[in-house]
Amino acid sequence: MQIIHGAGAWTPPPAGAADDWVENLRVPDLSVGTYCIPAGGTDGQSPHTEDEIYVVTAGRARIVTPEGTAEVGPGAVIFVPAGEEHRFEDITEDLALLVVFGPAYGSRAPGR
Repeated sequence: MQIIHGAGAWTPPPAGAADDWVENLRVPDLSVGTYCIPAGGTDGQSPHTEDEIYVVTAGRARIVTPEGTAEVGPGAVIFVPAGEEHRFEDITEDLALLVVFGPAYGSRAPGR
């Protein structure tokens, strides 16, 4: 067992950065991290090679995918399959997300 302290907690991005990603745990079959975007910020991510679950722990935004859009806030759980375009837009409150990748983030990327 391992307790992952601070996972999903809001932290402001470093000076000059649009967002902040911190990996909190990594094992071969999954990874857990925290993704934070300030209110009014921009989500510049591209599709991932792994399945992904977001848990909104703070803030409000809209998630946009080819399948549609949805307003999200604290407690929302979002599944994004590997390879699907997605991004958070209209971030009206500082957004903090607990992110779970399966398998671990980047492990299916070409060249690995």
